[in-house]
Amino acid sequence: MTRRSALIDTRVIYCGDCLDQLAALPNHCVDLIYIDPPFNSNRNYEVFWGETKEKRSFEDRHASTQAYIEFMRPRCVQLARVLKETGSFYYHCDWHASHYVKVMLDQIFGENSFVNEIIWKRQSAHSDAKQGSKHLGRVHDTILLYAPGEDYYFKHLYKPYEDEYLEKFYRHVEPETGRRYQLGDLGAPGGAAPSKGNPHYEFLGVTRYWRYSRERMQELYEQGKIVQSKPGVVPRYKRYLDEGVGVPIGSLWDDIKSIQSHDLERLGYPTQKPLKLMERILEISSQPNDIVLDAFCGCGTALVAAEKLGRQWLGIDISPTSCRVMANRLRKECALRENEDLWRAGRGFIVRDLPRSEAELRKIPPFEFENWAVIALGGIPNKAQVGDKGIDGRIYPVSAIEHRRDAAQRREREAGARELGFMDQWYPIQVKQKDKTGRPDIDSFEAVMAREERTKGFFVSFDYSSDAMTEIDRYFRQTGKVIVPLTVKEILDEQIAQNLA
Repeated sequence: MTRRSALIDTRVIYCGDCLDQLAALPNHCVDLIYIDPPFNSNRNYEVFWGETKEKRSFEDRHASTQAYIEFMRPRCVQLARVLKETGSFYYHCDWHASHYVKVMLDQIFGENSFVNEIIWKRQSAHSDAKQGSKHLGRVHDTILLYAPGEDYYFKHLYKPYEDEYLEKFYRHVEPETGRRYQLGDLGAPGGAAPSKGNPHYEFLGVTRYWRYSRERMQELYEQGKIVQSKPGVVPRYKRYLDEGVGVPIGSLWDDIKSIQSHDLERLGYPTQKPLKLMERILEISSQPNDIVLDAFCGCGTALVAAEKLGRQWLGIDISPTSCRVMANRLRKECALRENEDLWRAGRGFIVRDLPRSEAELRKIPPFEFENWAVIALGGIPNKAQVGDKGIDGRIYPVSAIEHRRDAAQRREREAGARELGFMDQWYPIQVKQKDKTGRPDIDSFEAVMAREERTKGFFVSFDYSSDAMTEIDRYFRQTGKVIVPLTVKEILDEQIAQNLA
């Protein structure tokens, strides 16, 4: 079981600006930091589900880049402060501002603390480079790696050899064992002028400088690892494929694909990164029980990876929706319970500082409020902020969700279909951030249900007028279709189970 840190509380998600949350942490308390901050200067850097295509001019882009760097600088200063001298810092960004970000990080950590620029190739083609466009397709992200001290933890990882490589370099096969091998040089480095200290002697009729001592050469020969094709020919060393570790992973990562529409781990979150990417970063730069911090944790992929790999973790995000999404993921994917008592016993996790009052929920942006309500009901938010046709989210019954397991077998047939479109059994959700929803709002929702041919729908508001409630009752008696009116108070009090039945 992962041990609790004596320095800071872990397995905690904080909802709020990381600048405020980081200020409460002590110096040098975190082993690994990964951040993927959104480039979205006019939204207070909140992550909203549903991104519009950016069409800003270069001048606007430059201005927002400056605002972005000014926003990120004090936060990165705090992140550098809480990072251990033996720790590592990963900053995930894209073409918008990566070159400006590196200059900023050089100033904060020092140029000598820069370790690697990792290029993550997300995909082979991109729709932003269509015929007639005047730029190459933007198919990669940049991940900048810094380490403040020389003794930072680092583990080399390897990936399997490709078939073409095996055929070229491991073309020999032992008939008796079936083991593949290549023939390597036994000569000393430097050839005729080897490094000082290499032995010079005769072996199997060949005199030269050798890589190993006479005793070691004889031992390898008796083990069958040295072969001589004919007398007088320089002997060679058998290097077996199954004794190798694979190809070292370099700074170009082209073997991890981005989240695709048919991937079962896909949540619909616009900046979601694949779990394999996070697992690789954690394996390279952390050990079991190390503390991992993601200060812009979005949908929580870094936290899920940390939990699965036995690391301690701490997450911060300004978006209440993001915090609830990652809490749901930790419950479902890691079997963790969100419970204060269990957390104190080292077995659960907690979410801090979420807006839990009606007054707080009235103040958040409308689209954020819609997402909060939909996710609280266990639904899937609509990613479109406009043109949603009166549907803010969908609830899929358990019987429909189970069909998602067959998604991999339907990829080609469903390639052009709407996400989850093969599940016809779903209920629409309409959300209004209003003191009292009136009859006109209910009338509009009835039209949505008729258009979509739904027999049940859910409506969320702070309250309802008597006319609205009367219309809901009339609609049921006339059509047999059910509209379930839910209040924010009912959701906050978790008194909704019987209404969702």
